[in-house]
Parts: sequence; structure tokens; C-alpha cells
Amino acid sequence: MTILVTGASGHLGRLVVERLLARGAAASDIVAGARTPAKAADLGVRVVELDYTKPETVAAALEGVDRVLLISSSEVGQRAAQHQVVIDAAVAAGVELLAYTSIYRAGESTHILAPEHVETEAAIAASGVPAVLLRNNWYTENQLADVQYAGTSGVLAAAAGDGRIASASRVDYADAAAAVLLADDQAGRVYELAGDVAWNYDDLAAAAAAIFDREVSYVRQTVAERAAALEAAGLDAGTAGFVAAMDASTAEGQLDGGDGSLAALIGRPTTPLVEGLRAAL
Repeated sequence: MTILVTGASGHLGRLVVERLLARGAAASDIVAGARTPAKAADLGVRVVELDYTKPETVAAALEGVDRVLLISSSEVGQRAAQHQVVIDAAVAAGVELLAYTSIYRAGESTHILAPEHVETEAAIAASGVPAVLLRNNWYTENQLADVQYAGTSGVLAAAAGDGRIASASRVDYADAAAAVLLADDQAGRVYELAGDVAWNYDDLAAAAAAIFDREVSYVRQTVAERAAALEAAGLDAGTAGFVAAMDASTAEGQLDGGDGSLAALIGRPTTPLVEGLRAAL
């Protein structure tokens, strides 16, 4: 059985390859697809060029592959079209399983990042390719910049209100993907993957305080205040508004909760918030 991991030079992709090997997959059975193959040369597996914007590289990468992990593109606004290239290639190659890293509760989410994931899920369903959906909640590492700033300023500012986030570390999600790729009878399954403990920004401030051994205060902002502050810090208006909208989604509870599926898949508790942040730092 040959497994292809797309985006293998990225943070999540690299970890998936590592977890596949740790779970007993032979290096010869793993193919790492990367836009720039040299960036994945140290993974210890076969590396091929795979660029979502170059369909010919995707088709070539899928030759002889049985199972594919489609890691969602990092290019917001272009994701759905790029993912379609992989879906089409998976159908043409006759793969037995396509796994896709979607967003938590995609079917009901109003998160600003949800639409392209929903569109991709619909495209996968329409294609008829045997598929499994890995609906990942937030990555703890996404908070790294905020925590680093809090460590120097003593302030953690956000428009997240009292909303909670059931985040987990990338390695947790990577381990879950590896477990699914190596398991049988996964086609048709949908996993809502989240951390064991949902935290709010008061908890995040406390985590930053513990890591940097200083007082850190959570300053609650409105969405407009958050966007204005980010623009003042140097972000363009579009990016500032986008980040503020993500905060608003948190305040609405879009990333709260979890049913224990992630811990069950990986066979251990998910990485605690402070531990995940320390590792990322």
C-alpha cells in the first residue's frame, strides 16, 4: 500500500510523514509531495513535486498511489480550485482512499475559513472518490504570535470575548491523520477532531504568564477595535479585518467543544495548551 502526503514540506505534512513512520509504515510505502521537493528531502521517504497550481505534477505524483492525504492549501481564496485539482487526479488514478483535512464542524460552521472547506467537501462527494474527512479544530500553534507578543508586552488583546477554543497541537492532528491512513474501512467516515480541553483567552493569558513568568492581562476588544489595532500595527485593512473576523468566530463558539474523537484516534490525551505552546516556542 502506497500513501501520498500532499504539502509534505509544510508544518503539518512533515509531522504526518513522521507519524506514519512511527506507526510502522515502511519508508518505501510513503510518498511526500511538495511544491519544492528539496524542502522535504530530509524526511527519509521518496519525494515528488506536487504543486496544486500545476495539474501535471499532481497527476504524476498520484501514479501508483493507493491512499492520499490532501492537506488543505494555505492560500486562502484559492483553496477550492487547488483542491479540485487533487480530487480530479485522485479520481483519474483510482485511489482507494482520499483523506482531506477540513475544518471543525464544516457542515454547520459559519467560521470565516469554512466556505472553501465546505466547497471542497462537496466536490469530494460529487466526485465519488472513496473519502474520509478529518475536520480539524484549531491548531495551538496558531496562537504563537499572540503569546510571544504577550510575553514581551504583558498584554493579550483580542475580540474573542469569552469564546472557547478546543485546540490541539499539530502533532496530535498529524498522528490522527496517520492513524486513519493506515486503518481499514475509513471511506465514508467523518471525524470531528478537537482537543480535550477548550480554553478561552483568559486561559491563554494565564498560559503566556506561566511560560514567560510575568503578568499577562487579556484585553477584550470589539471587532472594530481589533481591526483598527492590527492596522495600526502594520497590517493591511483586508488582513486586519480577516483576523478580527476570526476572533469574532471564536466569540461565537465556532471552535468550542469536542467529542473525544481525536484522543481516541491517537490513543492518548491531546497535548495540553501550555505544553503545546512551549514546544512551539
